[in-house]
Amino acid sequence: MAVPELSVVVLCYRSESFITDFVKQIEKELQNELIDYELVLVANYDTKDDTTPARVNQLAAANSRIKPITQRKEGKMGWDMRSGLKETTGNFIAVIDGDGQMPVTDLSIVYHIIKGGRYDLVKTYRAVRNDGWPRIFISRAYNYLFYLLFYPGFPVRDINSKPKILSREAYRKLNLISNDWFTDAEIMIQAFEQKLRICEVSTIFYKNERRASFVEVKAIFEFLYNLIYYRIKK
Repeated sequence: MAVPELSVVVLCYRSESFITDFVKQIEKELQNELIDYELVLVANYDTKDDTTPARVNQLAAANSRIKPITQRKEGKMGWDMRSGLKETTGNFIAVIDGDGQMPVTDLSIVYHIIKGGRYDLVKTYRAVRNDGWPRIFISRAYNYLFYLLFYPGFPVRDINSKPKILSREAYRKLNLISNDWFTDAEIMIQAFEQKLRICEVSTIFYKNERRASFVEVKAIFEFLYNLIYYRIKK
């Protein structure tokens, strides 16, 4: 089987019926841009009433480019992301959340930039945010703690923003172990340590009209613990 040019890991947790339309948007975008792709749909679950795994399996049955991952959860977002990344085969690997808060057009934007060969990792930063002050506060706290405790002057504005895209060679240099919300920071820390060439581009972050964010204020303390632990370990 031919190796696809781009693997897109979509984090689908609790996306429910929305994931069907979102995947169709991604497919249309990549097809319009003539990008050879595979989609790794991560629909790991913790309760049997979550319909997302069944919907992802239906999408995979209709499109051979889709790989479904539907396991009982053993961690949080980081565990989901790692379970998806290890199933990718493409020359470039992108990760995006499946809640529709990021435009799917960002995928082709970051792909074309990294395809140019000047960068090893390309990501977005949320220049415009419509998700409300609690989520903005949490995000700013994340980034402030990161800069304060780890890398003052770190040349990245928005650690957690997606999509992120890496070359296959860059991904092989990373050793991701986090199972929780720290994985985005772990990627950026290791990218910096490996001297990967990093580029950020602006995006719009939309409000999630369907459900509340899974990221709570207590996640700041979880992030702080992980950041200090990671710093001491290094």
